[in-house]
Amino acid sequence: MARIYCGILGLLSFLTTLAHGWIHGGNTESILWAAWFNLLLFCIIGLVIGWIAGRIMEQSVSARLAAELSERMRDEG
Repeated sequence: MARIYCGILGLLSFLTTLAHGWIHGGNTESILWAAWFNLLLFCIIGLVIGWIAGRIMEQSVSARLAAELSERMRDEG
């Protein structure tokens, strides 16, 4: 999940920075450097957000399975 968030946020940031720079008539080289920097920055942010989301999902599924197993054990015993 972390890699998905990294790819989506990084690419979205890169394209947004390119569009913003070209709309405002910036220097091509500075636009590309800013887009590259934003790609890396938002990729790191996406990795953190994706890792947190993955952990929350894993814990939720684990808790649900544990609750179902304990309920079945009570019903059988």
